[in-house]
Amino acid sequence: MTVDRNSPVPLYYQLAQQLEAAIRDGELAPGARLENEVELADRCGLSRPTVRQAIQHLVDRGRLVRKRGVGTQVVQSEIRRPLELTSLYDDLAAAGRGPRTRVLELGVVPAEERVAKELGVPPGAEVMRMRRIRCTGDEPLGLLTNYLPHGLLTLTEVDLAEHGLYELLRAVGVNLRIANQTIGARGATAAEARLLDERRGVPLLTMNRTAYDDKGAAIEYGCHVYRADRYSFEHTLVER
Repeated sequence: MTVDRNSPVPLYYQLAQQLEAAIRDGELAPGARLENEVELADRCGLSRPTVRQAIQHLVDRGRLVRKRGVGTQVVQSEIRRPLELTSLYDDLAAAGRGPRTRVLELGVVPAEERVAKELGVPPGAEVMRMRRIRCTGDEPLGLLTNYLPHGLLTLTEVDLAEHGLYELLRAVGVNLRIANQTIGARGATAAEARLLDERRGVPLLTMNRTAYDDKGAAIEYGCHVYRADRYSFEHTLVER
């Protein structure tokens, strides 16, 4: 990388542009670690403050991220998910993004009032609860909490680690047809930040969904949170 000292364009911005072009062209792949400031400054013949300013510019633009103990890395490309009745696992697999799952919890619990209402069961009735971290590669993307009516299907942690929930439901003949979904945002709790490799209070996208089968029975209630820097929803609006 070279800079033109006679150009009116600030040196830090010239460097930032070249780094961003390398990211855009794939020369710096998602997850790749950038040289440290000293090495980059020596190679480009620039001062450390200039290099630091260029890196900060790309951090602010969401192209780089600083991680304690790791260094500065290229940000993974954003997951853009269509608003359809599909699972995140299915969407990632279809996009060739190599979904990975870490199962945190799988068991039967008494239904809290909100869960009972969404699933159409009495409060305190037994429901199956599962909590998972969904990753792309080695990077966490979302924290997923789902509830199913007890006895709907038999699951193991291996099942959840190797398959998407909707795939497992389809395998036992459950046909999901419609869902009510709410999307929002809030700050990460300390526990969520730790699991998603984020800072406490950083904005997260939230998604609550209740899915129904072709007979109108509530099959699944999900409460999910996603890293806002890696994940977004997209849909098409039609005038009526």
